[in-house]
Amino acid sequence: MTTLLTVENLETYIGQFHILQGVNLTVREGRVTVILGRNGAGKTTTLRSIMGLTPPRSGQVVYQGQSLQGLAPHVIAKRGIGYVPEDQGVFAALTVEENLKLAMRTKDAATEDRLALSLDLFPDLKIAWKRKGGHLSGGQKQMLSIARAFLNDNRLLLIDEPSKGLAPIVVEKVMGAIQELKKRTTIVLVEQNFIMASGVGDDVFILDDGRTVYAGSMHDVRGDDALKKKFLGIGV
Repeated sequence: MTTLLTVENLETYIGQFHILQGVNLTVREGRVTVILGRNGAGKTTTLRSIMGLTPPRSGQVVYQGQSLQGLAPHVIAKRGIGYVPEDQGVFAALTVEENLKLAMRTKDAATEDRLALSLDLFPDLKIAWKRKGGHLSGGQKQMLSIARAFLNDNRLLLIDEPSKGLAPIVVEKVMGAIQELKKRTTIVLVEQNFIMASGVGDDVFILDDGRTVYAGSMHDVRGDDALKKKFLGIGV
């Protein structure tokens, strides 16, 4: 199985704070890799470091065999990495249609096909097509953010906390969409909702205090109550 992304000994500071202190990840193509850990473990900073939004002080990020070291976020995005931030990043003054069309790097048939699939996965966006981003519900904003990242020919999607703050019925919709997207692209998912993460994930990396402390399969994590209690705070 092809390795699409490798993160080696990543160290990242935010101001004077040493957030990442040795993060290692291996992302295999065609799979969902889940990053787990308690709040403050460094999960979001890991995604931001990969995208160049919070540039690492040391370590390596290698994507499709090429280093991303020192590249600007827009250059990294053009390499084929889509990013769904924790705050969704929806343009409040633009409609759903305008948000999606602005995100298109090209307007070819393949992009139109991905747009059509996105609207099939998220029918709420069809209903809200002419509604401005600032008037969408939290669930609709999350759907729009994921659809926007999927529109382009990205081999890798980084999705940060897609279930955060959403009602259970909306979480189910988002989870179902990610199940479909994993058939078409590779996903790195940061998620606090273990039930959701375990439902879509294949490979798992657990962070604790800015370090990778576990690497393995989701199947093994599901059955390891001691591991879940130690690093995720999930009671047995």
